[in-house]
Amino acid sequence: MSAQLTSLGHAAGADGSDASDTMSSFARNVSAMLERTEYRRCDKGEDLEDIYRLRYKSYRSNDMVPDNENHTIHDELDEVPNVFRFGVYIDQELVSTLRIHHVTVATPKSPSTKAFGDIVLPMLAEGKSSICPSRFASDPEWSRVYPQIPYLTLRLAGMACFHFNAPYCLSTIREDHAGFYKRIYYSEKISEARAYPGVFNKVVLYRADVNAIRERSLSRFPFFRSTPMEQRMLFDTPHLGELAPLTILPTAKYFREAA
Repeated sequence: MSAQLTSLGHAAGADGSDASDTMSSFARNVSAMLERTEYRRCDKGEDLEDIYRLRYKSYRSNDMVPDNENHTIHDELDEVPNVFRFGVYIDQELVSTLRIHHVTVATPKSPSTKAFGDIVLPMLAEGKSSICPSRFASDPEWSRVYPQIPYLTLRLAGMACFHFNAPYCLSTIREDHAGFYKRIYYSEKISEARAYPGVFNKVVLYRADVNAIRERSLSRFPFFRSTPMEQRMLFDTPHLGELAPLTILPTAKYFREAA
């Protein structure tokens, strides 16, 4: 499988290109991968177990969590009403996962309020809702070949911000992961480091101002664009008698075709 992934990675433009590559070239590579990507909202059954196992595989490979006999990672925040759990698939293979909470004064449960309630709850009381992405995990073998995976995955967080009209995106992350969020989301650190249950490393809270960065981010990373229909398919609850879509195809390409 490693040889197959390496070959596919070269074809996708993930072959160690030098620093002279432009961002537009990088954006084209991510957009090409997006054409082979599907999103799946995982609410029950084998899909849900698969993403719990992927979390464990990813976190253990980075020595982030202790060993457990079930080889899965999940917690009480996976069961709250305002949670969305997604699998990201490339060529029908699960490569990454992301959990998202829509955090409001009525539905405050999230990693950000769990670790930084003294900071987040006053924001909610002022009517400033947020999207809280967490439990990002990617398959270690696929990630070595596809550096595009974090962008394909965290695209979900941006869509959630737009769909729910949330002014902030809050990221509870390890300090050594902060560089990515500062570069991509122009996030700012708004807390000191604190312990988080079940994680070896301390975490910090970063905040992105969605309205302030929206146009700049979409211009720099056009693959973050999406249609309202894609957003509804990802985040809306089906009406009574309707079935949720099995997979959702990204729609960023329609903006390129219209340009």
